[in-house]
Amino acid sequence: MSRRCELTGKGPMVGNNVSHANNKTKRRFLPNLQDVTLQSDILGRSFTLRVSAAGLRSVDHRGGLDAYLARAKDEELSADALKLKKEIAKATAAAAA
Repeated sequence: MSRRCELTGKGPMVGNNVSHANNKTKRRFLPNLQDVTLQSDILGRSFTLRVSAAGLRSVDHRGGLDAYLARAKDEELSADALKLKKEIAKATAAAAA
């Protein structure tokens, strides 16, 4: 399982541990990933995604999973999230017609 947020695309970053004596050793900064269940209002189902804490706040800020995916860039989303975005867009178009 990769350490990458399915909604925002956040992944590990690299940097240095710096000691008091200014010695530098490589380290990794890992994203704060959580397995969360998010509800789609349009589809009426829930989905389990591996999302960062910042991504979860963004979903809440935009008004839910459907609104977040409608505005999200395709290159940031995982394959599962992209499939979900297309399914939601199809259901939205069918409801509007």
